[in-house]
Amino acid sequence: MDNEEFAGLLTPAGTEVLAAAEAADVSEGALLATASRLRERYPAGLVAAALTQVRLRERGRAKFGADAARMYFTPDGLEQSTRAPVAAHRARRFAGHAPSRVLELGCGIGADLLYRALAGVSGTGVERDPLTASVARANLAAFGVAGTAEVVTGDATAADPSGHGAVFADPGRRTARGRVFDPRSYEPPLDTVLELAGRVPAACVKVAPGIPHDAVPDGAEAEWISVSGEVKEAALWLGGLAGTVARRATLLDGAGGVATLTPEPGLGEPSVREFGRYLYEPDGAVIRAGLVAEVASAVAGGLADPRIAYVTSDALVPTPFAAAYEVLDVLPFSLKRLRAELRRRDVGALTIKKRGSAVDVDRLRRDLGFARRAPRGAEAMTVVLTRVGAAPFAVLVRPR
Repeated sequence: MDNEEFAGLLTPAGTEVLAAAEAADVSEGALLATASRLRERYPAGLVAAALTQVRLRERGRAKFGADAARMYFTPDGLEQSTRAPVAAHRARRFAGHAPSRVLELGCGIGADLLYRALAGVSGTGVERDPLTASVARANLAAFGVAGTAEVVTGDATAADPSGHGAVFADPGRRTARGRVFDPRSYEPPLDTVLELAGRVPAACVKVAPGIPHDAVPDGAEAEWISVSGEVKEAALWLGGLAGTVARRATLLDGAGGVATLTPEPGLGEPSVREFGRYLYEPDGAVIRAGLVAEVASAVAGGLADPRIAYVTSDALVPTPFAAAYEVLDVLPFSLKRLRAELRRRDVGALTIKKRGSAVDVDRLRRDLGFARRAPRGAEAMTVVLTRVGAAPFAVLVRPR
């Protein structure tokens, strides 16, 4: 799809063919037949663009929920866009700071720009690719916020942030060879983005969750975000948008719920102890933010191994920051012994987790007889593969 074909979708004829495509069967098996029927009534290029949008909107529901039905996408733009709960969460923080106007460097299809506009924050997005910029404009128009935010086509690194109260930047972290983990290899590089952001009173830069802590600039607040238990991204808050802490883990449940964990002043490293009655698996955002000690403190627990982020305790303490499991048994790892124990317990459904273990989970599942179909046992069981020092263990647990 090129810019001309996308522009055709925004015409009355394009709206008509898009509605027809949405009402048709666009599954893989029926796609050719659907395209043939639509081409009898509409131009082939318009049909192709409409079918592409319908299929992208279906994929977009995973990120944007019901909003995806009104949005426009490109394949790369959807892949790289911020999902709705994260964009809305970030927009609330911008709205609370109330900058005069936000300049977004590299706005993509406009997800962050859109959700800030919906939160009442005006701004300008800069996007280098003309098609992607057109898609971003269409998204603003679809939600009726084109008067609050705008998109210009150009080079983000050449943008002048003067006159704006804040900058938001989302540098590219993917190349033809895959994901980029070194901040110096972002497009544009993180140092370049930080220099631009430093020209305004406040800024936020979206970064990869794996960003090293030593790459976080002095005075910034780093926030790691997970959605429904899965780490999605991190952001650096700068200047007037930075809070009073250096690190934060934010957990979004996807339905509006927010839980935030910050460092506890004066708290040292968690204690090391033997496995207790309960095992806690901290959320990935908590681990990335280096806040496992805070979880251990909250549940009166410690670590079985000081280098592995499993917390163990004799107390069952509800916390949004870690999944809790009741420990049923702790076995020195042995395939033969583990297989026998699962049979003895009549296990029919098995979940395998690991941290600090070199075991191939798929191969272990096959070796235990759980690969193709679950055995007909009555019990559901979770096995946690880990180690204490150099000794491997299999911990049999049940979710609480």
